[in-house]
Amino acid sequence: MSDAIDLEAALPSPTASREIRRSGGLRAERTLASAQYRDGLFHNPSGARDGVKGGMGPMLGEWLFGKQERRPRVTLPLDRPHDAWRRPVDTGMRVTWLGHSTVVLELDGRRVLTDPVFANRIGPLGFVGPRRFHPTPASLAELPPLDVVLLSHDHFDHLCASTMREIATLSVPIVTALGVGAHLERCGVAPERITELDWFESAVVGGVQFTATPAQHFSGRSLTSRNKTLWASWVIQSERHKVFFSGDTGLTDAFASIGATYGPFDLVMLEIGAFHPSWGTIHLGPENALEVFGMLGGGTLLPVHWSTFSLGFHAWNEPGDQLVELAQRSGARILTPRIGSVFEPDHVEGATTWWRDLERNS
Repeated sequence: MSDAIDLEAALPSPTASREIRRSGGLRAERTLASAQYRDGLFHNPSGARDGVKGGMGPMLGEWLFGKQERRPRVTLPLDRPHDAWRRPVDTGMRVTWLGHSTVVLELDGRRVLTDPVFANRIGPLGFVGPRRFHPTPASLAELPPLDVVLLSHDHFDHLCASTMREIATLSVPIVTALGVGAHLERCGVAPERITELDWFESAVVGGVQFTATPAQHFSGRSLTSRNKTLWASWVIQSERHKVFFSGDTGLTDAFASIGATYGPFDLVMLEIGAFHPSWGTIHLGPENALEVFGMLGGGTLLPVHWSTFSLGFHAWNEPGDQLVELAQRSGARILTPRIGSVFEPDHVEGATTWWRDLERNS
């Protein structure tokens, strides 16, 4: 089968009310009190549905007969970040993209790890589901000491159970969206280490301030758990730096308000992969990412959520190609580092096209 499958519909799960009861007293109370929660489900800011436009028929044909090169034919180059992590940070902000949405943010002496996925495959079972294009540039055990782990939402390519079980053995606090903590507790994470936030709520954890902001997406890890937990974008603020992280999202006017209220940002991390015209309400893609980038106030854009797993119908390198071409026309400042590269955004001139060099040299 193709890697482009609906992983969220893979296993059965309890009903909505049972899921809330299992979440525990305070979590259940906060879920029921959330402005985003009604009729037993969390909802998007615009009320947009999370379904597929035009139905599944055309997409089934594309899945079966599409000619896109959904996995690279060549070995992707990886930078090993270990030596660079030992060096001091000159500007106060340093970034390491480990693939997909997994990023080490070093902000004024604090380290935040976003959406850590270190498994070889993603999905409900360890031996099925989309497989990585490349190893992780560093294992979880090889990371420098972390202050906080941030989880945007509960989908398998963002909340990896095997990774979270390993993180559960560490004394690292975790910040996530409302309701997701129940999954983490089942992975062995101590409840006192979990901070759950509703949209527009803030908390200082590990010396870093986190604010959950709206995103237009959905949640769930099974057929019956869809939209039982919240999804969010995130404002991450240290003493002197501020970063925006989209998690997974489609285009919504909420980003203009986020930019006006919380911006400007030193770095904007937006998802660009797993896009399709039929998925405009739940994923951005390069064109909408640049629109959101403008709504947030511009600055410096780091694209994430691409070149690690095949989760859509496009060629594996298409998101990067499209983004670079669109940014050249618009003049947007984007950074496209190699996977595992350790860099300070202020020291980088602009985009590189490392994936195009692979094709030329293959």
